[in-house]
Amino acid sequence: MGFDPGSEVFRVHEGGKLAVRSLLPLTDRESLSLAYTPGVAEVCTAIAENPALARAYTWRSRLVAVVSDGTAVLGLGNIGPAAALPVMEGKVALFSEFAGLNAVPIVLDTTDADEIVDTVARIAPSFGGINLEDISAPRCFEIEDRLRERLDIPVFHDDQHGTAIVVLAALRNAATVTGRSLADLRVVVSGAGAAGVACTKILLAAGIGDIAVADSRGILHGAREGMTAVKSELAAITNRSGVRGSIADALAGADVFLGLSAGHVPESVVATMARDAIVFALANPDPEVDPEVARRHAAVVATGRSDFANQINNVLAFPGVFAGAFDAAATTITEAMKLAAASAIGEVVAAALEPDYIVPTPFDPRVAPAVAAAVAAQARADGVATA
Repeated sequence: MGFDPGSEVFRVHEGGKLAVRSLLPLTDRESLSLAYTPGVAEVCTAIAENPALARAYTWRSRLVAVVSDGTAVLGLGNIGPAAALPVMEGKVALFSEFAGLNAVPIVLDTTDADEIVDTVARIAPSFGGINLEDISAPRCFEIEDRLRERLDIPVFHDDQHGTAIVVLAALRNAATVTGRSLADLRVVVSGAGAAGVACTKILLAAGIGDIAVADSRGILHGAREGMTAVKSELAAITNRSGVRGSIADALAGADVFLGLSAGHVPESVVATMARDAIVFALANPDPEVDPEVARRHAAVVATGRSDFANQINNVLAFPGVFAGAFDAAATTITEAMKLAAASAIGEVVAAALEPDYIVPTPFDPRVAPAVAAAVAAQARADGVATA
């Protein structure tokens, strides 16, 4: 890849992908006086006396901050804030297109967790929710946790939870297609980063049969030394079978491979998996297992790519999650709200399941409304709704 200003890609991105426009026509003195001074002073005074009015009389209640430090961008890695901005603009476009939400891309010229938390907390009064994006592990866990504790608006790290929600929806349907339930499955997760941790936790919460997690050094287990605090926590709640060794050792007889890393799994290893295996090779652009190879040994195959069936795409989750949280004026996003989102995504296609159709496409217009309704209802059930 290189810089070619004449290419279609660069022409599409020239000048950025976003604009802000007024919803009010400012055509004469009266319209200007209503939208700005002196009329706006009445609204400001009312909000000063009752801050809750900001929800109804500003765009805050439907506005998301898409925040990144550029340290873990797509498959590009640590490319810095300026280079990350086109991705954040794209995320904003997805919020608008798929859920009708406003969003603002914000890239921060710091990788210090304290500075990121303080900065986001200080700009939070302008927003109804915070979408953390492309922040490297393990800092992403700390940053999200601290912001959730500090703010009374939804904070959602999409690389973790958006992926986890869609994976759960897809895996539940894949199990159904192969005549099983989640409780019947033994899963091996490749990758203990943001997505791997979140996917493991949501699958445990949903009742997965057994799950083991591998990083570049092999399977996580309680006796393994030199693990981070996050990996030690994972080791304590996973690997009920006590598997040790490499990912190849764990995959022997396993029902599910969930790839969330850049590693490669050879065909000979995939061939050792259980009958009617399920392979989710989600690394992008190069899946851990080539989909055509996986199909020789697995009953259901999914990837993160749009040019293969069963794309596990976060856009199925995050627009509806925020829309539902906003509809309920939720103060946070609970674990149960994430589970509800996964159920809603899966149910959209439940009546028409096929091995190559276990999740909706990103352009299915039923998805975001279904997710939003489920998330809002669960927010009210969980007692975190204020509307």
